[in-house]
Amino acid sequence: MLMTDVIVKKRDGLKLSAEEIEFVVNGYTKGEIPDYQMSALLMAILLRGMDSEETLELTMAMMHSGETLDLSKITGVKADKHSTGGVGDKTSLILCPMVAAAGVKIAKMSGRGLGHTGGTIDKLESFPGFNTGISEEKFISNVNTFGIAIAGQTADLDPADKKMYALRDVTGTVPSIPLIVSSIMSKKLASGSDAILLDVTTGTGAFMKTVDQSIELAKLMVSIGTHHGRRVAAMITDMDTPLGHNIGNSLEVMESMDVLKGHGPADLTEVCLQLAANMLVLADKGTPAECRAMAEAVIADGSAFAKCKEMFAAQGGDTRVLDDYSLFEKPAASFELLAEQDGYIVANDAEKIGSASVLLGAGRQKKGDPLDFAAGITLHKKRGDYVKKGESLATFYGAADKFEAAAAEYRSGLGYGPEKPEEAPLVYALVTKDGVARY
Repeated sequence: MLMTDVIVKKRDGLKLSAEEIEFVVNGYTKGEIPDYQMSALLMAILLRGMDSEETLELTMAMMHSGETLDLSKITGVKADKHSTGGVGDKTSLILCPMVAAAGVKIAKMSGRGLGHTGGTIDKLESFPGFNTGISEEKFISNVNTFGIAIAGQTADLDPADKKMYALRDVTGTVPSIPLIVSSIMSKKLASGSDAILLDVTTGTGAFMKTVDQSIELAKLMVSIGTHHGRRVAAMITDMDTPLGHNIGNSLEVMESMDVLKGHGPADLTEVCLQLAANMLVLADKGTPAECRAMAEAVIADGSAFAKCKEMFAAQGGDTRVLDDYSLFEKPAASFELLAEQDGYIVANDAEKIGSASVLLGAGRQKKGDPLDFAAGITLHKKRGDYVKKGESLATFYGAADKFEAAAAEYRSGLGYGPEKPEEAPLVYALVTKDGVARY
C-alpha cells in the first residue's frame, strides 16, 4: 500500500477502508510517513470529509496507536471533560476542581493549544513548578488520594493524536469535523474515564462557526463514546465573545482562580456551573437541579478552591501563587488599546482577538513554537458594552515590538454602532444519547 494512493483516493472524494486508515495512522506514528504526506491527507480530509464509519475507524486506529490508560485501580466513577476550544477558554481549570470537590474522581488528560485556542496544559505550565508530565502511577495515586489529577498525555498514550494534533495546528486543517472527533474521542477513550462531558463551542472564536455544525459534531462524538460504553454528553456553548476578560496562559489561570474564589466574571462562572452540573449528572450524583446546587455550594463554601490548591501542591506547584498573582512571570511590556469613537461595541470578533493574542506570543504560529506565558490580553470592554472615544478597550501584554501587529488584528474584528446588540445565550443546547435539547 502506498501513501500516495491513499491521498489521491481521499482527494477524489472516495471512502477510505479500515485497512487504509490503519496503515496511515500506524505509518505516521512510527515515522514511516513524512509530515508533508500527512499534511496532504489532512487537507484532503478537511476538503472532502469522512463519513461516520471512516471517522469511527480513524478514532479506533488512533486510540490503539499506543497504550490505553487502565483506571480500574481508581475507586468510584471517573469523570473527564474536554472542550473543542475557544478564545479565553479556561473552563477546565475551574470545572475540574468543582466536580472533584463534589465527590467525583477527575482523571483528566489534556492537550496543548491549537491555533488561537489555548490548551489546558499550556495554561498549567505557566504556573511555577506545576508538573504536567507525571507518571501513570503518580496520576492514579493522585486521583485516589486527592480526587483529581490533570496531566498531559504521555508519549505512549494515543501517540498518533499527539503527532497529528501538532501538525493540524500549523497546516490550516484544525476545523475538520472528522479530525476533531477522532482527536478528542481517541484521547478520551484511551484515557479510560467512565463519564465524559464535552464542551462544544460555537461562534467566531470556535472551530465550529454555527450551532448546527456544533450539534453535528457533538452528536458524532456522543455516538462514538456511547458505542464504547461510556456515559457521554455534550453542551453547545457560545464562543462569539470570549468567556471572562483574560486571554493568555497565566492571565487565564488568574481569572480561573477568581471564579473558584467566588468573585470571577459572571459569564464564565455561569458556564462553569452549567458544565459542572451536567458532569455531576453523568456521574450519577443526582437530578440536574440537585447537581446545580452542589456546583454552587462548592464555590460558596470554598471547597472547590481548596481542592484546586490540593491538586497544584500534589503536582509540584507553588500554591502561594494562587493567592498572590504577582509571583507569576511578568510581561515585558503593556499597551492600552483605545476606542476610536463613541458607541456600542456591536462586533468584537473572538477569532481576531485570539489571533491578536497569538501575535503577542500567547499561542503558536508554527509547530514547536515556544510560548510567552505572560503574554495575552485583558478585555475591558466586550460586545454590547458602550464606550467613549479614548477609553481603554483592552490591555495587551508581551514584547513591545508585537503590539502594533496585534492591535491591527484586534481592530479588524471590531465594530461600533448606535444601538446595543442583542445578547447571545451562553448555552445553546445539550446533546445526549437520547437526543438534542435546545435552550
